[in-house]
Amino acid sequence: MQKSSGSVTFGGGAMLSDLDVPVPITNLLDRLAKCAFFAALLFTFYSAVIPPQHALQLVPWDKAEHFIAFYALTGLAAAAFPKRNLIILAVLLSGFGALIEIVQGLPMVHRDRDFWDWVADTLAIIAALSPMLLVRWRAIDRSDMAGGHPRFAARSEKHR
Repeated sequence: MQKSSGSVTFGGGAMLSDLDVPVPITNLLDRLAKCAFFAALLFTFYSAVIPPQHALQLVPWDKAEHFIAFYALTGLAAAAFPKRNLIILAVLLSGFGALIEIVQGLPMVHRDRDFWDWVADTLAIIAALSPMLLVRWRAIDRSDMAGGHPRFAARSEKHR
């Protein structure tokens, strides 16, 4: 961290110049993202197990609600765990969707288990993660080309 005269300097954290107090911005954002993700996760589970007439209804079609909820959960999960493998996040979130359907099938919950709800959850996860995966794969491809990877040696020679 660097302190500049009369201003806040950002880097691995921030320094409030008047108070000389380090403020770890990235740690704060990480914590906020994790809190938002786990709050949304709990809200999603709670909404899935309460009687349907008491649940928040965003749209009239149940599958669209599942899609919206899991699309948002996936974005929050990617923000909360930026260094985690996206495929692992997808599998865990899809497993969470399956768990919801299993719990909804329990007689004491008085909800209906529906395979297509899980399909909507999983499609939302794929839709949310696809652009992120494409960006990462492009970055890997570019770093391979820049590093002289043998697979791209012939291609890079043609473009010179």
